Amino acid sequence: MNDVSLFSRIGRRIRAWSRQHSYSFFSSLGVILKHKTGTLMTVLVLGIAMFLPLGLYVTLNNLDNVDLRQDEWSAVTVFFKPGIDGTEVRRVANELQQRFEPGSMTLISPEQGMADFRSASGFGDSLEILDENPLPWVMQVSPRSGSTDQLESRVAELTAYLDTVNSVELTQFDYKWLQRLGRLLDLGQAAVTLLVALFGLAVVVVVANTIRLDVASRAEEIEILALVGAGNAFVRQPFLYTGLWYGLMGGFIAVVLIALAMFYLGGPLGLLLETYGSAFNMRGLEGYHALWVLAGGALLGWFGAWIAVQRYLRKLRIGGRLGRS
Repeated sequence: MNDVSLFSRIGRRIRAWSRQHSYSFFSSLGVILKHKTGTLMTVLVLGIAMFLPLGLYVTLNNLDNVDLRQDEWSAVTVFFKPGIDGTEVRRVANELQQRFEPGSMTLISPEQGMADFRSASGFGDSLEILDENPLPWVMQVSPRSGSTDQLESRVAELTAYLDTVNSVELTQFDYKWLQRLGRLLDLGQAAVTLLVALFGLAVVVVVANTIRLDVASRAEEIEILALVGAGNAFVRQPFLYTGLWYGLMGGFIAVVLIALAMFYLGGPLGLLLETYGSAFNMRGLEGYHALWVLAGGALLGWFGAWIAVQRYLRKLRIGGRLGRS
């Protein structure tokens, strides 16, 4: 019998707690919707503040997914010494294949190199005056594909080995641009982290200031509640849900702005990339990213409201006007 009464009391408390929070949750939404202009302005400010770091994050993700033809940029061009025959070149090629397992390898003989130069340069028959072919054997080696750091490591290992081969005259690779792009993307990611922290703080400050004004306008009501015995949690609850709604709406505005920006910029950017021979589709926020934005906005709004209300309750406690805690 005692166990039944205990479970019954717990059940009543849970139902009372859920009814109280449900009422505060939806009533706070009704309160902010009554002030349409002020709510709209606050939510727009919050949405834009969240949109800026999100926009940079989406931009960096799209840049990271662009086909940069890394295999071509990371290709190492090997120039052999004049007079080296094909047997030595193929020996070096086999050695590279066994040691490094490159993604691709191309051998260009002096004859093929001269034919390509003749057709590309436009000199044509003028090259016939040369007594002998001055071009050496050339090899183009591309490491296995991977991340930027992996490619850098593989290119460094490959060139270090080629520098020890006696028959190799020179190694050359145009990888600096890819390295610089990788460093810029790393810098962008650091900037995203910094902007998220700064604009997250801005969201907290905006919500805290908005809730502070709301608390000030309802100061008499709060003091009466305190006098009749309302605790801090009861006083805080509607304001916390108000802050949550502000943050949630701001996050929704940020997600909508990202979608609109992707739609507006997708066409012009696609046309630009087509001129470089690259097909690319801009990607916005994934579904779980959007949920994280909404949850993060709600949490920031809740925290900002808590700061504002807690500050006011502390003043009441100092003034001796607060009821039980």
